[in-house]
Amino acid sequence: MLARRSSSLLRRSASRALSTQTVLPRVVERRANEAGPGGRASNADLKVAIFGATGFLGRYVCSELGANGVLAYIANRGDEMEARHLKVCFDLGRTRFVFYSPRDRESVEDVIADADIVVNLIGKYHETGQPVETKSFPYIGYQTNYSFADANIEVPSMIAQVCKDLQVDNLIHVSSAAASPDASSEWARTKYLGEEAVKEIYPWATIIRPTQYFGYEDRFMNWFANAATFLPMVPMIDGGEALTQPVHVVNVAETIVRVCDSPETFEGKQIDCFGPADYTYKELAEFAYDITGQGPKVVDLPKSTVKQFAQAAQWTRNPLLTPDMVELWSEDYLPTYATQEEYSKMPTKDRIYTMADLGVKATPLEKEAFNYLHRFRTGGHFILTDGYH
Repeated sequence: MLARRSSSLLRRSASRALSTQTVLPRVVERRANEAGPGGRASNADLKVAIFGATGFLGRYVCSELGANGVLAYIANRGDEMEARHLKVCFDLGRTRFVFYSPRDRESVEDVIADADIVVNLIGKYHETGQPVETKSFPYIGYQTNYSFADANIEVPSMIAQVCKDLQVDNLIHVSSAAASPDASSEWARTKYLGEEAVKEIYPWATIIRPTQYFGYEDRFMNWFANAATFLPMVPMIDGGEALTQPVHVVNVAETIVRVCDSPETFEGKQIDCFGPADYTYKELAEFAYDITGQGPKVVDLPKSTVKQFAQAAQWTRNPLLTPDMVELWSEDYLPTYATQEEYSKMPTKDRIYTMADLGVKATPLEKEAFNYLHRFRTGGHFILTDGYH
């Protein structure tokens, strides 16, 4: 097996052992070479390279890492203004922003440099593209920038290979609970293939498999409110009977940071992240509109009909609906097992961990959804209270 930088690993692993009991990495305890009181205004003696930091999950991962004195190497393939909101997550001097191209290996190496841990959060919910000039009529075509295969297979494979070649201590790869070779969604199939490719190249990678995220900037609960605002009716795919078990994005970020605090404990392991309850999409729609008071026309439609509408909608900027999204939402989006007890009964060797094993308590959807959905109310949430209008 690849010779790896082991001095820090040996030092840290001496006091930590894999257990079937709840794993609580020492996030708030002082490290051997840490400077400062711990947490903010400290040097945690840990360097983490983050790909996909500007995404939905990425900003919360950065916030959690910054609160623990980590030095972050943040990969950015766009304008520096696209990542400026991440600077406030860290103390001054605790970030290193590096421009890179996912298709340029050398730039990926520049991002990783001497990092102790690499976290791959790269993902996309639809394939982006741009119009290009062609030599024949109608003299204009369409070129895909990054396909699902590029984002979910090729780029993660390159990152894993670079981590192996540079002898990086640990790699954390974020996949999805929907990842399956038999999924009807191309996004879910390529997520699975990317996960398998990473494990083949870098067998000791930690795989994070979350269900659908909910949170302030999500494309999940906000989708229902936006659909009611911009669409003539809100389609329920096959009656909206498919099940999903959404997880709070902050809980997933907390889990990733716990892994960063004790990466050798979770080498080669899978960690499932999911919420405390499952719902049908129809139940979620009813819940969302009970908060927003929008009262749209919700129509049960077969998947084939919704896909026809999505074929046209996918060409809009930041589309509300795409054919692949229709496929994804037409199937159950659930974790490997239904209960924590089933996970706990697994043999230690093959055990799949959960957020609970890392001491992260799943936040109920009902506790957070109102905080960011009430803005869709006509007149705001104060409209229902006397004295505010």
